[in-house]
Amino acid sequence: MPTIPRMSSAAIRDLMPADLPEVVMPACEARPVLKGQTAIVTGASSGIGRAIAQALCAAGANVVVNYIGPDAPAVAAVEEATHCGCAHRGDAIAVKADVAEEAQVQAMFRTAVERFGAVDILVNNAGMQQDAPLESMTLAQWRKVIDVNLTGQFLCAREAVREFKRRGVRADVSCAAGKIICVSSVHEVIPWAGHVNYAASKGGVMLMMKSIAQEVAPWRIRVNSICPGAIRTPINRAAWDSPEAYNDLMRLIPYKRIGEPDDVARLAVWLASDEADYITGASLFVDGGMTLYPGFEAGG
Repeated sequence: MPTIPRMSSAAIRDLMPADLPEVVMPACEARPVLKGQTAIVTGASSGIGRAIAQALCAAGANVVVNYIGPDAPAVAAVEEATHCGCAHRGDAIAVKADVAEEAQVQAMFRTAVERFGAVDILVNNAGMQQDAPLESMTLAQWRKVIDVNLTGQFLCAREAVREFKRRGVRADVSCAAGKIICVSSVHEVIPWAGHVNYAASKGGVMLMMKSIAQEVAPWRIRVNSICPGAIRTPINRAAWDSPEAYNDLMRLIPYKRIGEPDDVARLAVWLASDEADYITGASLFVDGGMTLYPGFEAGG
């Protein structure tokens, strides 16, 4: 096995963004492990959600691309997912719905069942930030982030569990009656000053996920979380789009590269598949070691 040369800390710190190639999932790498299943991916018109929707579709699942806002990005996400070049790809549709509104969530699930016959996978990805120091954070900012990031995941998970229990296990498509994947964050365990509402929402997602997993496991429903660290998406462009910002970010990431949306998407496909059938109630971190207390790498 070839030896990989070890880089000095100084050499790593001197790396510029251009020196670190973007990690891209090869087209159609996914196997049809989700053939015959239907997934709802919330917040799927951009960023991590869009990558997850594409990966699930490439793995054979029919996908509901949920979105809120302009139609064009969601239409483009559907086009991208259904024209990935994979012979075994699933179908996809875009459904506009605010995950913080109960009636809209219920209507989205009805649309999914009417179009594809069932829902087998829910990816609770929709999320947002409205940042402010605690003393200047408004009640509206607090409520909006909690409503979308936490209440939205609750509403979607509740509808998914109702559908999974109604239908039960379909042994010809999956060992489980249903799978829920909550997209949380490293900030379910890392405090984040200036982002109290966001960190509180993700901490809530963690215990909500585990409590739901405990409750519904007897019905062969699996519930897990993916917890991304720094991922190269438009929402955090300021943290990676200049050499100075990128190098500063690397102080927090022992693996010394930013994450790509496909890093998260590949894990989502695996968690939704029968290959992960005995995993439930787990938070899986996709963070290049951000949760490993990198400030202590030189002894603290």
